[in-house]
Amino acid sequence: MIILIKNGHVVDPANDIDGVADMLIADGVIKNVSQRIELKALYAEVSEISEGKYMVAESLQSSIKEELRVIDATGKYILPGLVDLHVHLREPGFEYKETIETGALAAAHGGVTTICPMPNTNPVIDSPELVKQELEIAKKAVVNICPIGAVTLGQNGKELADIKGMKEAGAVAVSEDGKSVMNTAVYMEGLKAAKEAGIPVFAHCEDINLVRGGVMNEGEKSRELGFNGITNSVEDVIVARDIIMSNEAGNHIHLCHCSTELSVSLVKWAKREGMDVSAEVCPHHFTLSDSDIPGDDANFKMNPPLRSKDDVMALKAGLMAGTMEVISTDHAPHSKEEKEKSIKNSPFGITGLETSFALSVTELVKAGILTMKELVNRMSTTPASIINIDRGTLGVGKVADVIITDVDEPYIIDKETFLSKGKNTPFDGKKVYGKVLYTIVNGDIVWEEKE
Repeated sequence: MIILIKNGHVVDPANDIDGVADMLIADGVIKNVSQRIELKALYAEVSEISEGKYMVAESLQSSIKEELRVIDATGKYILPGLVDLHVHLREPGFEYKETIETGALAAAHGGVTTICPMPNTNPVIDSPELVKQELEIAKKAVVNICPIGAVTLGQNGKELADIKGMKEAGAVAVSEDGKSVMNTAVYMEGLKAAKEAGIPVFAHCEDINLVRGGVMNEGEKSRELGFNGITNSVEDVIVARDIIMSNEAGNHIHLCHCSTELSVSLVKWAKREGMDVSAEVCPHHFTLSDSDIPGDDANFKMNPPLRSKDDVMALKAGLMAGTMEVISTDHAPHSKEEKEKSIKNSPFGITGLETSFALSVTELVKAGILTMKELVNRMSTTPASIINIDRGTLGVGKVADVIITDVDEPYIIDKETFLSKGKNTPFDGKKVYGKVLYTIVNGDIVWEEKE
C-alpha cells in the first residue's frame, strides 16, 4: 500500500519537526516528509528520490494508482504511533477478560501502535518458551507486541526466572507487575541479572505488608464509604527501596503507575543524583482524584488507587517538568460481572488503551500543561527509547507507525464503542478532545474512524 497524507500538522520530537507537511508511506516505511508532495510525483519509483522528485517508468503508473490511498489531514495532527509500556492482555489464562488479539484492536483504536503486555497471566510469562509462545500468538495482532517477562518464577518472589533467556527470546523488560518482589535479596539478584541481560526492570511499587485489606485511597472518601484505605506509604516505601537497590545494581529501573506526591519527589531526587531511573504516570491518576468517586462504583477501583487532589497536582507538575517522562495506561480489562460487584469485592483495574490519548490531550495539552510535542515525547518517543526499539519517530526510512488525530473537535467517550473486551472505565460519558482518525502500523491502516 502507498499512502499519501496531505496537509497535516506533523509532530516528531525525535527529528525536531513541528509543522504542516505531507507524508509519503510505501513498502511499510516513511519515504518522505516535506511541505509539498505533488500527486504527480507518485508516478514514480517511490524508493528513488532525486531533488525531491520521483523518477518512474510509465509501466508503474497503473499499479501505483491501484495501491494509492490519499488522506487529507488538513487541520489534523500526524504523530508517531503511541508506545504503551504497561498493559495487561490477560492471555493466556484469562481470555474472558481480554486476548492479545482484542487488546491489540483496542490499542489501534486508541492510536497505540506498540504495547508491552505484563507477565501476570496464567501461566506467568517466566521462561523463554512462554515468551516465544506469546510472540507466536501475537502474530495475529494488528499492533506491535513487545513482551515483558517475570522477575521470578511464577511471580512467587522466591526463585529467579531465566531473565537472560527471556531477553534472548524477545522480552524487552522484566517486571513482577501486580506485586513487588518483597524478598530484597532475591530482588537484588533480579536487578543484577537484568543489568547483565541489558534490559530494564519495570517496578510495581507496593509494599504488600502495608496494604492491610485496603481497596481505595486512605482519606475522607474511604471513611465516608466505610472501606479500608491504602496509604501513600504503600507506594512510597517501595519507590525509595527500588531506586536505591537498582542504583547499587547498576541497572535501569522504570517505575510503573506512580500516583503520589512523594513518588514524584523521589524520582526528581534520583535523577538529580544521576541515577538511571524513569517513571510513568497513568491518565486516570492525573485526571481523577478520590474525591471524584461517586460512591460504591468498582469502575473507580484501580491499583494504585485514585489519590488526593494534592497528589494529582504533583503528578501534573512532574509531567510538565519532565521528571515523569512517560504516560502509560496500565490497561486492565475485567468482565462486566466482576466490576458490577462492590468496590470491596471487585478486582483492581480499569481499561485505558482507548482513552489514554484523548484524556492526555484534554487534561494536559488543552490545559496548557504540555505542548503536543511534549505529549508525543511522553507517549511515544521516550517510551520507545526505554525499551530500545526503533519506533516513536517519523523519520524518513523508519517503519511507518503513524496516527492521524483530531484534537479540536470534542467527542464523548462511549464504552460501548470499545474494541477491548473490557468496558470497565470511569470515563464513560466524559467529553474529551483527541479522537484518533487513522492508525497505521508497519505501513498498513489498521484503524480508520468511520462517520
